[in-house]
Amino acid sequence: MAKVPSSLVAAGGLVGGYGVARWTKKRHLGGVVLAAAGAAAAWQWKERAGGKAAGALGVAYLAAFAGSHPLAKKVGAWPSVFGVAGAVGLASWAVADRKGV
Repeated sequence: MAKVPSSLVAAGGLVGGYGVARWTKKRHLGGVVLAAAGAAAAWQWKERAGGKAAGALGVAYLAAFAGSHPLAKKVGAWPSVFGVAGAVGLASWAVADRKGV
């Protein structure tokens, strides 16, 4: 089975979680997607970069989710989500994926 980079899992969780919540109008379903992707990414981060890096990236993932809300008031919902997803994806790639998947 092909390995999916943790950067794509994390960024996809943020975008997918918002998309599911918006399109279904059920925020809790978006939260399930967000949490599942975050857990999968955290497992990959721990395996590839260690516990401290996984903890730091987990905090970044949660901060991106929380930070996207006030940012959305300034730039719009989708630009905010794509911006924070890109930032988390880049951080994840730099810390856990850069050396190869």
